[in-house]
Amino acid sequence: MSEQTVANTRAQMDRLQLEVSELKGQKGVEDITVGDYLLARLDQLQVTNMFGLPGDFNLGFLDLVEDHPNIHWVGNCNELNASYAADGYARVKPGSMGVLLTTFGVGELSAVNGIAGSYAEMVPILHIVGAPSTSQQLSKPLLHHTLGDARYEAYARAYEQFTCCQKYLMNKETAAAEIDHLLTEILVKARPGYMTLPTNLVFEKISSERLRTPLSGLPPPNDPEVEAHVIEEIVAKVKAANGGVAVLVDACAVRHDVVAELKELIEKTHLPVYSTPMGKTVIPENYDRYGGIYIGSISRPEIREKLEAASLVLSIGGLRSDYNSGNFTYNFPVSHTIELHSDHTKIAYAQYPAIGMKQLIPKLTAKLEAFAAAQQAIAVPKFDAVFPKEDTEIISQAWFWPTMSEFFKPHDVIIAETGTASFGITNVPFPPESIFIAQIFWGSIGYSVGSTLGAALAARDRKLGRTILFVGDGSLQLTVQELSTMLRMELKPIVFVLNNNGYTIERWLHGKERKYNDIFPWAWADLLKVLGDKEEKRSTSYTVNNKKELSALLADETFLRADKMQLVEVMMDQFDAPVTLVNQAELSGKTNAYTPK
Repeated sequence: MSEQTVANTRAQMDRLQLEVSELKGQKGVEDITVGDYLLARLDQLQVTNMFGLPGDFNLGFLDLVEDHPNIHWVGNCNELNASYAADGYARVKPGSMGVLLTTFGVGELSAVNGIAGSYAEMVPILHIVGAPSTSQQLSKPLLHHTLGDARYEAYARAYEQFTCCQKYLMNKETAAAEIDHLLTEILVKARPGYMTLPTNLVFEKISSERLRTPLSGLPPPNDPEVEAHVIEEIVAKVKAANGGVAVLVDACAVRHDVVAELKELIEKTHLPVYSTPMGKTVIPENYDRYGGIYIGSISRPEIREKLEAASLVLSIGGLRSDYNSGNFTYNFPVSHTIELHSDHTKIAYAQYPAIGMKQLIPKLTAKLEAFAAAQQAIAVPKFDAVFPKEDTEIISQAWFWPTMSEFFKPHDVIIAETGTASFGITNVPFPPESIFIAQIFWGSIGYSVGSTLGAALAARDRKLGRTILFVGDGSLQLTVQELSTMLRMELKPIVFVLNNNGYTIERWLHGKERKYNDIFPWAWADLLKVLGDKEEKRSTSYTVNNKKELSALLADETFLRADKMQLVEVMMDQFDAPVTLVNQAELSGKTNAYTPK
């Protein structure tokens, strides 16, 4: 019996135990408060940090959080940043989730953009909303933080658009079951879930019986007969391709926890493997069968040529958004494509619902090993950083990103902001065991700063390497306050501020010299002093004006120790952009043209 089969069986047994415990009596079991029950479940899921802000409807629950031995209250500067932090935390803690706590109305609405981004990019987040008491929700007085029209449910209705499951706790008798169901849905679907926690329920006592049975994030098992047919069809397609199979890895491979299964597939079959921007680092980029990043028509020529020449493309966890696919310019036919997803499989034009890749991939690996020799013969382009031929000291985008590639180390957590950073960093290799974070699909400017806070805390939990952020000066102005939280939490990220005098990605999309793409310049090297580290005991800041200064800093032993938070202001030309961004902007301009046709 395979490990996957054992895990699925155990998950089914755990679900049955929960159902049985709900039906049988709870006598002789220690009681626990609803608030402590929720925290106990989060503790079981290895949640160690909770993000958010205090508000009068969540303060009682916050007492329990602050007194908990394993879950630490972070406390953010605003709810939007807190939602970004929860997102970054979840991306670095597979099998766990990010947790956000806000107050009713004003707090939760401030966070909704961040939660929507987590929904779009499939990141598991629990959003707990401290709500008015159950009696107030029923009688509907003219309470502060309401709209004044008795619609207490208005905010919850908004969140139904951006969460996979919602629970409105109103009864202590059903609270434990509702909490368990919500957390399970978040884990299985890898999307945010929403919970209201009324003030009067926090300290109500309930049975702790259900805590004896752990929650499982494994998806429901595939139908054996349909799964067997799907495997047979895929094997036939692979055989007919006669060695011309390529794998394309995308975001959902990591979101739905098939990284280990995928690596085993690649290593045992010797299939050549490529990645999309959102799938970067799922496969180690020094692996000898890894060919680089595919972005449709704006890919490197050698990558595009090899992948598009394949007789069969095996797409794993595909998410074909515009910026992830070169504005939808994939050039291989549906008839030559197999798509594996978390909840369905597609073979050419046929779709098989409820056949998920988590259980399918290990069985497929066993069948495809026989084709390994034929696949080994297929050449894969070497994925290297390409330095430009330049005779200037100006720090160009083309020079900066290959230089950074050489600076990275194994186990680094690397975050890139939407814009020049996320486009520039795509086409340079990362070292093994590194983690890449970028909000390429949702693309909320400023996301990376809050995300860095959460990612750094998760990296500290996992004892990973450095946390490194690349953010533009325009983006940083949106969410800059969270740098102070990083200082307070004694985190030590390296923050590269790309000072190109405004919104460079917007300049290339439209209005290159318009004033609306300009920003008022800040004194970035003094920023961390203003945010609380007046004597620079917890941080150091630098400004580099040319290649020589940056190269010297990257070789400096004090800088390399990274024993403080470090901010590096990198002076760049406001019109310089990575070639992938320029090409993407050209494609986007054709489909989003502002001129009448």
